[in-house]
Amino acid sequence: MNILNRYLAQFNWTQILDDSFSKLISLLLLFIIFYLIKKMVHLSVKKIIAPSLKLSTQDEGRQKTILKLVENVLNYALYFFLIYWILSILGMPVSSLLAGAGIAGVAIGMGAQGFLSDLVNGFFILIERQLDVGDNVRLTNGSITISGTVVSVGIRTTQVRGADGVLNFVPNRNITVVSNRSRGDMKVLVDLPLYGNTDLDKVYQIIEEVNQSQMKNYPDVIETPTILGPKLDTNGQFYFRVSLTVKAGKETTIYHTFYRFYHDALLEARIELPTPTNSGTITKK
Repeated sequence: MNILNRYLAQFNWTQILDDSFSKLISLLLLFIIFYLIKKMVHLSVKKIIAPSLKLSTQDEGRQKTILKLVENVLNYALYFFLIYWILSILGMPVSSLLAGAGIAGVAIGMGAQGFLSDLVNGFFILIERQLDVGDNVRLTNGSITISGTVVSVGIRTTQVRGADGVLNFVPNRNITVVSNRSRGDMKVLVDLPLYGNTDLDKVYQIIEEVNQSQMKNYPDVIETPTILGPKLDTNGQFYFRVSLTVKAGKETTIYHTFYRFYHDALLEARIELPTPTNSGTITKK
């Protein structure tokens, strides 16, 4: 007990409590200031940068992409300064740590190389305008494929929301192939399964009648549908293919709508249809 008392007696507890209280107050004020500055920065982006972009020649998707990028960069900068001042308040030699080669080596070992790869790849994605906010894309890396609508494009990650509502965060270094379905017109290939003994001339006639009667009701179909005719797939399924050129973003709706029109018209004409093994595909024009 005497040893413990002598050990504790060497500390100036009053000074320690005063320093701890001072640091606590400083951290509290820092967080309040950080919160206010962050709100002001994001308000400035919305009130100053956003209206300026609307006056430019950039389309809406590109404007949203630039806004998201600016917000991401500002957030990174703000959090960097927050961490810097927290360490300074706690009394750590921040400048020495940043300049030390040992810390740089630890940072690389903890994933700085991957971080830099994200930044470089993200830079080229943005400069080459491979995708914008609102684009319908398919991102591929080997056997991994993510499809959906681009929600945010950052210098480190890209956010894509799938058709099931799941929000995917994709590191930019993992994006090797970008298939953008929102650039230019799309081709919708409707495959109607048929039996081998079906009267093809009658099928041609029915499909042509459907096209002529429905085209005026669907302005998203920008060209007269092309009847490609009978085909065999790799599984030996005999089917009849029709190609439609549609506006970007409307391919799924048009596919399902016209497939139903063709299907009902063939059944109404008493043409038997087998169960399909390959009902249709959508491709870029």
